[in-house]
Amino acid sequence: MIELPFLARLRALRRRWYALMYGEYWFPHVPLALALAAGGLLLLQFSLGDQWLQYVEAVEHSGVDVPPRMLPSLIIGGGMLIMAVGLLWRSRLAWTMALLLVSTAVVSLVLGRHISSHVLLLYFALMMVALLIAWRQFDRSSVAASTLFAVTSVVMLLTYATFGAFYLGQDFKPPIADLVTAYYYAFVTMATVGYGDIVPQTTEARLFAVSIIVLGVAVFATSLTAVIKPMISNSLQRIVNRKGARMNRENHFVVIGNGPLAINTARELARRGHPVTRIVRNAAANPEPREGDADLVVGDPSNIEVLQEAGAHRAEAVLAMMVDDSENAFVILAVKALGGSARTVAAVNDSANLARVKLAQPDVVISPQVLGGELIAMLLSGETITPDFVMKHVFRRNDQQPADT
Repeated sequence: MIELPFLARLRALRRRWYALMYGEYWFPHVPLALALAAGGLLLLQFSLGDQWLQYVEAVEHSGVDVPPRMLPSLIIGGGMLIMAVGLLWRSRLAWTMALLLVSTAVVSLVLGRHISSHVLLLYFALMMVALLIAWRQFDRSSVAASTLFAVTSVVMLLTYATFGAFYLGQDFKPPIADLVTAYYYAFVTMATVGYGDIVPQTTEARLFAVSIIVLGVAVFATSLTAVIKPMISNSLQRIVNRKGARMNRENHFVVIGNGPLAINTARELARRGHPVTRIVRNAAANPEPREGDADLVVGDPSNIEVLQEAGAHRAEAVLAMMVDDSENAFVILAVKALGGSARTVAAVNDSANLARVKLAQPDVVISPQVLGGELIAMLLSGETITPDFVMKHVFRRNDQQPADT
């Protein structure tokens, strides 16, 4: 698809503004976190009125009764305030929970049929769209963010189970008459212990008990996985990067990608005595270490912090050789925003993307796969293939116009 010149200039202007404003440090996670926190406060104010703080204290101290109709808004609004902190850390789990809470708020407002809630409903709908657009920015998995997710999930489930048992108290034998007993029953049921001292007697109470058991098992299993997974991932990354950390990452070559072109380029540079650092997204997807794979950095190649860790600002050259041409263009833009004197090389796998990659202004554009198709067509057509033609089409400098194909 051909991109209009106006749209190309607009994209270039946006990327330049993003780099000048140091957008990688605050956009879009900070505005989205503030918007989510504001949405939680607005929901609490709209549903519970000026007394919403009293209801929060009631949940903590069991001082006053909380009407059942107010529990969803109290749980959703409180969850938004907590998940706003996770968005500041760019946590993927926090993003998932935020999207779930916002979607639940939309459903709650629609089913409530409040005429005055149209503005708030539009606010949460726009919030959903903003979260979906920015999903790529929330790709971090940390122990702190996962712990926050786990604690929030357990607290929300415990609140649901406690107040549900309290308001269905007469459906149990013996009846549940206070929040302390309801908390005890909720905790015992969530843990699937089942002492049998409190037994549900009606269909509603039995279904409620089943929901607590199912949700409890799911939440505990998910929370445990969410906390342990980042710890294992971080340990694996430290093991992979331990050898590379001893290398002096200066005046070296940074090769980005895990395809055949990137692997072979790194191996040949290392074979000729050049120091090489490779950047890959996933350490598990990397093949067995071979020549040229000694120094490895795992992370998002377009992330400024990952490029700094690889020493891209002190490198001789940075070679973006991923299979996705758009990712190669974003890496070149990130390297230029990082500064330094490193030459930039971008690989192009599809001739249709050649002009767009050149908008990122790499020093050299290499397109061996595009050349392969041209050579096959020339060979079968009986055309003459000269060394000048090969060199011109393998390496296309930024100040050259791509040849017509």
